[in-house]
Amino acid sequence: MLPIETIIPFLSASILLGLAPGPDNIFVLTQSTINGKLAGLIVTIGLCTGLIVHTTAVALGVAIIFQTSTLAFTLLKFIGAAYLVYLAYQALRAKPEQINGTENVITNYRKLYLRGIIMNITNPKVSIFFLAFLPQFADPVRGSISLQLLLLGGLFILATILVFGTIAFLGGVIGQLLNRSSKIQTILNKIAGTVFIGLAIKLATTER
Repeated sequence: MLPIETIIPFLSASILLGLAPGPDNIFVLTQSTINGKLAGLIVTIGLCTGLIVHTTAVALGVAIIFQTSTLAFTLLKFIGAAYLVYLAYQALRAKPEQINGTENVITNYRKLYLRGIIMNITNPKVSIFFLAFLPQFADPVRGSISLQLLLLGGLFILATILVFGTIAFLGGVIGQLLNRSSKIQTILNKIAGTVFIGLAIKLATTER
């Protein structure tokens, strides 16, 4: 359904976005540093469970917009592009964050899993981001838009598990590194900002 020339750039962008410092990977990093790598992996699974909900909602909603309304499609893509520019602005201006070492220790993995789900589902920016991000890699010529978006969402979740899982395994080392090095965080923020700007341009110039 998805050609390799779509899968490779999509996975590459997803991995870069996952590496950019943000609330989710900072939370995974903190939990794995304080409670061990298993805690970080449990949180990762919880966050990705939330992504399934967002992916399904976007796949069902965006498919209808693609198929029925040129005006809605145009409004959506420019709103999405504007939001991506906003994310780029925030990423490029973001200051390095210090890891908070005062996080409460949670040994109940079920609570960690549920916290990951709740953190993701209750963040409306995830849905808005998916609305801006996923449709750029879908093409009506290749068949069902809904199915393509679900597949893309699955690939994004796979990239998230890969990146966040690595962060969880290397939590102690990465936690110390990020706490000491503002330069690394600044570089990752600039990469994320550049990716967002490129996606905004691509989305704004997309034809229905």
